[in-house]
Amino acid sequence: VAFFQYLSGFGNEFSSEDPCCPGALPEGQNNPQVCPYGLYAEQLADIISLFPNSISLFPSWFYRILPFVRHKLYTAMHCGSLTEKWDEVEPDPNQLQLLPFSITKSIKPSAGDTKSLNRIGIHMFTCNTSMVDRFASTTDGDFLIGQSNMPLIVITTEFGKMMVEPNEICVIQKEMRFSVDVFGETRGYVLEVYRPGTHRCDCKVATGYTVINKYQGKLFSSQQDFSPFNLVTWHGNYTPNKYNLENFMVIKCVAFDHADPSIFTVLTAKSTRPGVTIADFVIFPPLGEWLTTPLDPPTTTV
Repeated sequence: VAFFQYLSGFGNEFSSEDPCCPGALPEGQNNPQVCPYGLYAEQLADIISLFPNSISLFPSWFYRILPFVRHKLYTAMHCGSLTEKWDEVEPDPNQLQLLPFSITKSIKPSAGDTKSLNRIGIHMFTCNTSMVDRFASTTDGDFLIGQSNMPLIVITTEFGKMMVEPNEICVIQKEMRFSVDVFGETRGYVLEVYRPGTHRCDCKVATGYTVINKYQGKLFSSQQDFSPFNLVTWHGNYTPNKYNLENFMVIKCVAFDHADPSIFTVLTAKSTRPGVTIADFVIFPPLGEWLTTPLDPPTTTV
């Protein structure tokens, strides 16, 4: 597997450019009348028009060889075991943990309500074959992907590639198209956070590549005659990302009792009610590792 270089930082605005096309990223404006190299300017935005900047991401600008809308109309396809009708799933009062499960041909996921836009869906997946000329996206919400057993996987998005290794998670936001390469039998979980947004328009063209879109819990496919990954350059901070959970520091040593569980929280999905979350992603790392990298206590002057 090739070595990848990443852009890092919290809340930063990033940019990337194909070295074969220097100067492809416009300077001074996002949407010039004529883009360098005759590229098409497009914006992929979070719901910034509905929420204040404090809880929204700034949009990302794409500069493509061919525009997004050059594809056929979407048509419904078989959804397999995927369901958005959570009320039709038999209730299970047993404790449900993110533990390894067997590789099977069919797994029934648990799911929230895609139409309420204020809930979550939890899906389990298994796979052993890479996506060839097939791409996926979701209009319902954001994906948090974690693997139950690894080998590693390589996820290709319109922004580039990222290698998701053991003990890592990745986030792919809504409307971002991606494909997955696997290197053996892989299983894991997807936490999908439903949130409002808009659905893109459709146009007709010739076929060659298949794009599968998840919309209101159903799957739809469309054909186009070029790869969706035809970006020459982009900039913004509404991007997919990954994180190594081994880098997350939690409080492990306490004097007595159990500390507040929020100290184990890696990611939080907010609800419309202040102080109430839709979901929290927490980890409980191994204990007794404080001698590995001893901490030098700070000196406090009173």
